[in-house]
Amino acid sequence: MMLTFLVNAEDGQHHDHPDRCDGIEFDAIVPDENGVTYFFKDNHLWRGFTGSAHFFNHTFKELDDHHIGHIDAAFRMHNPDSEDHDHIYFFLDDKVFSYYNHTLEEGYPKEINKVFKEIPSHLDAAVECPKGECVTDSVLFFKGHVVYTYDISTKVVKEKTWDHLPVCTSAYRWLEHHYCFHGNSFTRFNPVTGVVEGTYPKDARNYFMMCPGFGHGGNYQPPKCSDVKLDAITTDDEGKPYAFIGSNYMHLNPKGPHRHPFPIIRKWKEVTEGVDAVFSYTDKLYMIKGEQVYIYKSGAGYTLIEGYPKTLKEELGIDGPITASFVCPSEHTVHIIQGSKMMDVDLTATPRAVTSEVPLSISDIDAVLCDADGVKVYKGSQYYEYASPMVLAVSRIAPVPQNVPREILGCQD
Repeated sequence: MMLTFLVNAEDGQHHDHPDRCDGIEFDAIVPDENGVTYFFKDNHLWRGFTGSAHFFNHTFKELDDHHIGHIDAAFRMHNPDSEDHDHIYFFLDDKVFSYYNHTLEEGYPKEINKVFKEIPSHLDAAVECPKGECVTDSVLFFKGHVVYTYDISTKVVKEKTWDHLPVCTSAYRWLEHHYCFHGNSFTRFNPVTGVVEGTYPKDARNYFMMCPGFGHGGNYQPPKCSDVKLDAITTDDEGKPYAFIGSNYMHLNPKGPHRHPFPIIRKWKEVTEGVDAVFSYTDKLYMIKGEQVYIYKSGAGYTLIEGYPKTLKEELGIDGPITASFVCPSEHTVHIIQGSKMMDVDLTATPRAVTSEVPLSISDIDAVLCDADGVKVYKGSQYYEYASPMVLAVSRIAPVPQNVPREILGCQD
């Protein structure tokens, strides 16, 4: 393994630092409360997907007070209703350390079973699993081939054996996907079933760090923002925002790592040709393509409701195709954009039918999003803000356009 020869500013001594591009089996991988990912090996860490190694006691100072030369596992807590949301938990032998803002919480370290009952010591890996990806907000703990699913709310532990999965030395949740790291490779798995989908393992240096001679993108260059447009954008009931462009989607998590496109069929496997419009209502996601409506129930992933797809006429009482659709928070009306007109459909009615139809002063709309801040109408690489659907309906002068953030479009200026 290649070692980088550096000087420690604190003691003035020369130290050898590992190079992760040589291929490293990480002890733990975890994001902090700001979404910055840390990779750990022995007493070193790497901050983010680029850069060199540093001693981890420079970032998490109190770890040095306990003479820790490595960690067994780590995860970031996902529990929005509690005070420990976004706290980082480090595990070593039979002890657990809780950090927030890179500061050790008072009273830690503690014995693991005092904080996480029924979870064993000497763990191999741990990773958070929010509700919607698991059935409830949970944590997965790994020891050998045994996986302990810890329900954060009820503190109930379910034990499973996943012999088909490699022994994970670290685990990581990235853009709503879960990865088991082993050696210098990784394997993506379903956090509920453990099922591995796709061709794995893959070399981590091609995906999770910038290394000379590695990279799965080849000579790919992001398109110019002026050449890209949204097909749809929505926020589901869990507050997760998604953007759809062509055959791909992106999760627009403001606290997560950089945006990355994934094939739509990876999450919604029946939708094979992209989307025209998408909206969320109650605990369901409506995906529309041509004359077809696919309705998915959210939970531990998305499941197509039996009997779907159906036609737009059957489901919403309109003929397709349509341009865009949106539902505002806590409302029961879906607003359908078709060309230069907007139609409203009452989602509580049976059968569903158009209740109103108005012409719009703005045309060539690509996508629309309604949230607590109002209505954003996307058109090419720009968008227009309206206070409400009613203002959009009656407005005869378009607001001043704003540029769509390049992070949403996955493009460059």
